[in-house]
Amino acid sequence: MQLRKLFSLDSILIYRVYTTHMENPDRKSYTAGQLAKVANVNIQTVRLYDRQGILKPASRTEAGYRIYDNEGVKRLNFIIQAKELGFSLKEIKEFLELRVQSVQACDRIRKKTTEKLKDIQNKIAHLKKLEKTFKGLIGDCENRVISDQCPILEKMEV
Repeated sequence: MQLRKLFSLDSILIYRVYTTHMENPDRKSYTAGQLAKVANVNIQTVRLYDRQGILKPASRTEAGYRIYDNEGVKRLNFIIQAKELGFSLKEIKEFLELRVQSVQACDRIRKKTTEKLKDIQNKIAHLKKLEKTFKGLIGDCENRVISDQCPILEKMEV
């Protein structure tokens, strides 16, 4: 089966050709730069995710340019959302693999998310301890009698 392509030119000073397959007119093709723009990220981010194997192009042009489709947009948005939730690229890659693999994926993802929540709660507890310590140090500094020693530095040296 030979794919027939529809070519259209945009109306800006520099012309580019975008391809849309006639079998699926809703499908949009994106270069890495266009995908980055759609997702509001730097093109280097798209390239990094491609190198990490978590964002794969749908195809390549004869010149070797990566072409992404709507699934690539969805996948990139998923990666961005997961990063904002504090997941590492390794964890995101696991999620993406689980998304494709099985019905039991939900249980494994829930377990990983529960672990992430515990990690966040531990970080919050640690930050609260740091906040209390800093408030105490600042209070000691504000209440000190004029001396050559800084109470903050004295506490750090102990």
